[in-house]
Amino acid sequence: MATCLVTGGAGFLGSHLCDELLARGNRVICVDNLETGTLENIAHIRGAEFSALNIDITEAYFVDEPVDVVYHLASPASPIDYLRLPLHTLKVGSYGTHHTLGLAKAHRARFLLASTSEVYGDPQEHPQRESYWGHVNPIGPRGVYDESKRYAEALTMAYQRQQGVDTAIVRIFNTYGPRMRPHDGRAIPTFVRQAQAGLPLTIFGDGTQTRSFCFVTDLVRGLIALAESGYHEPVNIGNPDEYTLLALADAVLEVTGSDSPIVFAELPVDDPKQRRPDISLAAELLGWSPEVSLLDGLRRTLERK
Repeated sequence: MATCLVTGGAGFLGSHLCDELLARGNRVICVDNLETGTLENIAHIRGAEFSALNIDITEAYFVDEPVDVVYHLASPASPIDYLRLPLHTLKVGSYGTHHTLGLAKAHRARFLLASTSEVYGDPQEHPQRESYWGHVNPIGPRGVYDESKRYAEALTMAYQRQQGVDTAIVRIFNTYGPRMRPHDGRAIPTFVRQAQAGLPLTIFGDGTQTRSFCFVTDLVRGLIALAESGYHEPVNIGNPDEYTLLALADAVLEVTGSDSPIVFAELPVDDPKQRRPDISLAAELLGWSPEVSLLDGLRRTLERK
């Protein structure tokens, strides 16, 4: 049995990771300041092998028990959050990552950084490979999130090269599933909330921009597989099936049975026109590929809300 520490463990993705780590027989320490995570996400978890600590990782912290693996997921992740909390987002990516890497170093633990496809910005390469350096506006409103993750990647690699910390970096593409907040601001929870309420589905721009959506159980499998590998450099984890936002809206209307109309609004600044992962490295290195289709994943999301 390994002891796994999960920062952001009360968030959408973090809580699902805690569930799976416990199901595999590990002890789990959830670290979260509940800024965007909620106790409701982990209320169902009981037992001696799980503990939850209310900690703000932008301040120095330590856990006084053995830790084998650190999953560093903590960060505001939706536009509605990082635009509301720009300085905190930057601090989590910098101070929070620094403090958590220090904890991993002290415990000689494997450290996995949850980075993001946003490091590719509005990409000029499609699909995006790990070798692509990105096309990011560092001073735009989205830059606080994009650059916090780019800095966290650089810091993680510096700890690996200079301090010998056993690190890994995952670049996560759009993920969805149960426990996403209805007012999260991202496309799927927004469309589902609007469809179920009989409200118009709001598409920003003309709807031709594309995204690739990975169901949370697939994503969690990839995170654990990467943590259990010995690989240090970034790896894309996401579903390469690419959909326009118009096609996504149609899929949500289909699974909800809603007859809500679609309306259009102004596209946000620096919103990427296309996003799709090249997962060749994950397939070769980890034997990983997604298993859940978009329609199946949307149905599972509705069933378990």
